[in-house]
Amino acid sequence: MNLVCESDKINDYLLELTEVNYSNLNIKKKAVELFNESQTEIEKAKIAFEFVRDEIAHSWDIQSKRITCNASEVLDLKEGICYAKSHLLASLLRSQGIPTGFCYQRLMLFDTPEKGYCIHALNAIFLKSLNKWIRVDSRGNKEGIDAQFSIEEEKLAFPINEELDEKDYPVIYAKPHPKIVAVLKENTNALEMYKHHLPVSL
Repeated sequence: MNLVCESDKINDYLLELTEVNYSNLNIKKKAVELFNESQTEIEKAKIAFEFVRDEIAHSWDIQSKRITCNASEVLDLKEGICYAKSHLLASLLRSQGIPTGFCYQRLMLFDTPEKGYCIHALNAIFLKSLNKWIRVDSRGNKEGIDAQFSIEEEKLAFPINEELDEKDYPVIYAKPHPKIVAVLKENTNALEMYKHHLPVSL
């Protein structure tokens, strides 16, 4: 798929935001733990991706009612849905000067169209050494889901089935989509939000 940048200014993908608060002390501490000057940008991107994928639990997988949104909350509580996890990954990478954006897919919420649809979040990372964007999905692996860091062929969590009205949005957003932030702010129970209140389109 041909990805399209929302902004033609690469620095927009390095901005600190409310949801991507990388000057937070705990984010800084984690960055010191994860990264060092000898690592390449590709190594840093892979390390950050695998940390968020494997060490931050997906709220639905652990059946937690807590909602996290800002990167520091996600790190402190070590949980969040895909939206929140994408904020943390962007925060860690932007702290290292690696441009990172937000991408979205429209997926069946569960396993059939009758059970509804939802918007799913992932990230795009710009690797200067390769002069290209790659997409990664730090949602978290489990049975049937095997997302990996890859600079060649995408290895995302979910294949898109266009015949069932699923969709890959091509835009790389510089900021989390307003619908995404709104749903995290408006709800108080992650499980109810996940089942009934996630946006179904952008």
